[in-house]
Amino acid sequence: MLTRSPNSSLRLGILLSGRGSNFLAIADSIRAGRLPGVEIAVVISNVAEAPALKAAQGLGLPAAVCVSKGRPRAEHDVDMIACLQSHHVDLVCLAGYMRLLSPNFIAAFRNRILNIHPSLLPAFPGLEAQEQAFAYGVKIAGCTVHFVDEELDHGPIVVQRAIAILDSDTPESLNRRILAEEHLAYTEAIRLVSSREYEFRGRRYLKRDS
Repeated sequence: MLTRSPNSSLRLGILLSGRGSNFLAIADSIRAGRLPGVEIAVVISNVAEAPALKAAQGLGLPAAVCVSKGRPRAEHDVDMIACLQSHHVDLVCLAGYMRLLSPNFIAAFRNRILNIHPSLLPAFPGLEAQEQAFAYGVKIAGCTVHFVDEELDHGPIVVQRAIAILDSDTPESLNRRILAEEHLAYTEAIRLVSSREYEFRGRRYLKRDS
């Protein structure tokens, strides 16, 4: 649960590995006023050549690189934790971060890490979720924003958005349509979490007024 002061901004730490379309959607929502009281404190990539780093710099946002290749996961995550803490991050948002988090990382930000996954979890966890859904022949697909725990694509679900799979769809067109829903879902999830008006019952995320 977030413990920031009610009058302070919610400071996001964005973790990514590539082009960062979800990061850019979050940044656009902040600029457009759709996420009042939220700011991006730092953007961190584990890949030095990630295009999103230049985009972050172009937006005037603090950006950092913490290369993971060739390093033990736990050792790398110690540096990531230190960087996030030095920027006073309240909520960590994984936005195409293609690396599993260590248990120590998750413990350092318990119930303060969000991830977005391109399926309606618990269906099709892991890589190539859209391709899995298309190959399986399901009629409904979508995306899920969830809190991160020690299991892959498993923590309490905050937001899900669903779309029908069309007869005319290909894996590529389905990917594009799900990505458009991801951009909406992540903003909605951050807005809900930033309100701090929620609780966990077991693995369920529930708004307090529900």
